[in-house]
Amino acid sequence: MASKHKALVNNKTLLKSKAVQTWARRLHIYISMALLLVVLFFAITGITLNRPALFVKSQPDISQLTLSLPVELLSSDGGKYVPNESALVKHLTQYARLSGQPSALQVFTEVEDDELLEGEITMDYKGPGYNVAVFIDMASAEAVIEKTHYGAVAILNDLHKGRNSGEVWKWFIDITALLMVFFVLTGVCLLVPKKKTFNTSLKWTVFGSLISLLIFFVAVP
Repeated sequence: MASKHKALVNNKTLLKSKAVQTWARRLHIYISMALLLVVLFFAITGITLNRPALFVKSQPDISQLTLSLPVELLSSDGGKYVPNESALVKHLTQYARLSGQPSALQVFTEVEDDELLEGEITMDYKGPGYNVAVFIDMASAEAVIEKTHYGAVAILNDLHKGRNSGEVWKWFIDITALLMVFFVLTGVCLLVPKKKTFNTSLKWTVFGSLISLLIFFVAVP
């Protein structure tokens, strides 16, 4: 028991040391300024996500276009009626001006006596607040492309969730979350030497936590 008490005292002494307090203050200030706009972004989009009826467009903008494809894109070394996936995706992205993450191709063919009776390729592109459905008739080598835009707020909401935003953006969210943890911990560290303020802050922490738990257990269905 005495050893635990001694270790606790030593930890408090370490946190109160000038070097630790100096670095905690620097990190707290610099992280807060680095994340200023990012935290505002996540705070505001938290509201727009929570109240989609107030902010998100009820009717998305939908447009459709038809694109003729070179027939060589619909065959490959894998077979006469096996599309060249990479070349096809590149062609669609360039000439239909598509963005987002393309899905894998879904190919359906009906062949009789080496003749294509029916063939269809489907795929989609997905990005923040954006979706594209592609339907390709292999017999006519025509692609019908339907673009759906859900508006600027939907883009921000998807970025908040990391939805269809790419791997780099996911890492950005992870790093931001870790920096916010450091921001909180350095704030606590700065309070340790101020005994009266620290004790008051602990009371507010307990109060806020209890209110959150009360709302969860009482008000959440």
